[in-house]
Amino acid sequence: MDAQAFSDTLDRLGEQIEAIRHAAHKLHADVNQTYDHTHPYGFHLDMVADNVRKFGAEAVATPDDVAAVMFGAYFHDSIEDARLTYNNVLKLAQKLVGEGKAELATEIVYALTNEKGRNRAERADERYYAGIRTTPYAPMVKLADRLANTEYSCHYSNDANRAMCTVYSDEMPHFLASIAGEQVLDRRLSMPSAMLMALEKVIEGRK
Repeated sequence: MDAQAFSDTLDRLGEQIEAIRHAAHKLHADVNQTYDHTHPYGFHLDMVADNVRKFGAEAVATPDDVAAVMFGAYFHDSIEDARLTYNNVLKLAQKLVGEGKAELATEIVYALTNEKGRNRAERADERYYAGIRTTPYAPMVKLADRLANTEYSCHYSNDANRAMCTVYSDEMPHFLASIAGEQVLDRRLSMPSAMLMALEKVIEGRK
């Protein structure tokens, strides 16, 4: 999609996307999840979704996929952090996105759900990254998530944030290589170039 068509579709779907946003915020609030022990978790979800809004035109193939992509952005942590199962997410997607695109929306969420593991490396192992690389729109939504986390970590001053800023910086080459899909064959597996540049700018700004 070109940028204008993507923007027009977001506007046209405004009420539907707001319903998705409201449901995701409520889900995480109901399990008392916060972001940085400071903000409602919806603060982070909005950052991720805003990155998709800003940069997503380059990856989204058709207007029919926009609602599913936005669902993926808002619900990307719902299995991992809000105690939902795959089928729970699918039922929500059927209600909020529609039967035709519910599976696409749910597969994005499933792909972004970490594996079971004792540490960061085990939770984001090769199986996890392979799922992202091969799931339509998962590379873009994961990149939007990483951009949101990196921006927050590098711009706030507590010790934990500074530590994670360093982690994200050190991980970036491996992370980008790990989520890069076969975008030449399918634009839905691509990472928008402007989003990549925004992440690189945040990392460069901390040096």
